[in-house]
Amino acid sequence: MTATAAPPPITLADGLVLRQARPEDLDQIGALLAERGEPADALDHRLVVTDPDAGWPACAVVVDGDRVVSTATLLDEELRVADVRLPAGQVELVATDREYEGRGLVRALMRWAHERSAARGHVLQVMIGIPYFYRLFGYEYAVDIPPAPVLRSWPAGGTGDGAPGGASVFRAARPSDVPAMAALQDAAQSGFDVAVPHPAARWRWLLAHEASTLWVVERGGGVAAVGRATPPDDDEVLLAEAAALDEAAALDLLRGVSALVPGGQVRAVERAGTVTAAAWSGLLTGGRRTQAEQYYIRVPDMAAFLDRLRPVLWDRLLAAGIDRTGRDIVISAFGSHYRIPVGADGLGAVAVGGAMQGPGAAGGAGVAPDHLPALLLGPHGIDGLSRIRPDVYPGPDEELFRTLFPPLTADVLTYYLPY
Repeated sequence: MTATAAPPPITLADGLVLRQARPEDLDQIGALLAERGEPADALDHRLVVTDPDAGWPACAVVVDGDRVVSTATLLDEELRVADVRLPAGQVELVATDREYEGRGLVRALMRWAHERSAARGHVLQVMIGIPYFYRLFGYEYAVDIPPAPVLRSWPAGGTGDGAPGGASVFRAARPSDVPAMAALQDAAQSGFDVAVPHPAARWRWLLAHEASTLWVVERGGGVAAVGRATPPDDDEVLLAEAAALDEAAALDLLRGVSALVPGGQVRAVERAGTVTAAAWSGLLTGGRRTQAEQYYIRVPDMAAFLDRLRPVLWDRLLAAGIDRTGRDIVISAFGSHYRIPVGADGLGAVAVGGAMQGPGAAGGAGVAPDHLPALLLGPHGIDGLSRIRPDVYPGPDEELFRTLFPPLTADVLTYYLPY
């Protein structure tokens, strides 16, 4: 592969310079991340920039002379909606030296990240972030983070007794387990409308980083379950991203993680509709949230995003038996609007128009632009959003827009656990 030249540095105010990170920056970046975040962040950053799938172009820094004073990293992701796979980006490992806060350095780094994301063909960005802050950069809350209820009773039974393959072994994952672990996650995510899987590179990072550990249940020489657990801390451990071949393996996984913190508390993230959710039903308590928790989504070009979703929207129309041939689907974001022509064999390219304050007159729906990511990817659908947002409504053709924009289930796997 031919190496790509680093983009030219950008001069900011006060003589600061934003540029691609370099190997000689590694120690300074690690120290900054550890000081402003968690000690393990330094290792996580090193895993990214030294990986052949990411490398140093994934990271940028702001420097004052030779001193690194701010940094951010862009990760490649993929988001699936039904059968459509969309390239995406995620900004992570963001930190600024305290002496340099308030100078717009994160804003400059986010601009760099979004430009790099666009250059890599990403049509959206997804991220976990502190409340509200990233809305300043075009992100909106859209996809629910599932709850993590507490294990209230120890799973009965032995280690895989009676399960296909016989007795099982609970152990830390190894690199050779990656194909089996990825297959289990693919199966678990197959039942969700929206999914973000782990890319190949991140499996390597997760095996090496320190913020969580990948555990597997081995049975009959193969991997029957996988989960990701935090280190026991204050007699508590969190089990996330659990996937299993069958309920026996799911219970063995829960037993194994519970043994990591004898007498302590185990919380297990719910993945509704999966094998693990069925196996653990009745064992967990306190799963209802008292406050909303959601992933951020940023869609820089809504027309391009809708264009990529045309096969999904068309399939929804076909499944509902709705014939709109010759009539446009109109969605107004009030300051602009989108028209999607409906043909006999599919949907045409999305066209963008000007302001439309009264979309009902055109048979269209109204959706404020900051609610469009939630409409297209979130759990409420247009019905649910219209009940809580006055600037979201289906217009006169309610059946059409309920069909196009139903509530969606989602499962998101990220580098950091959002708990």
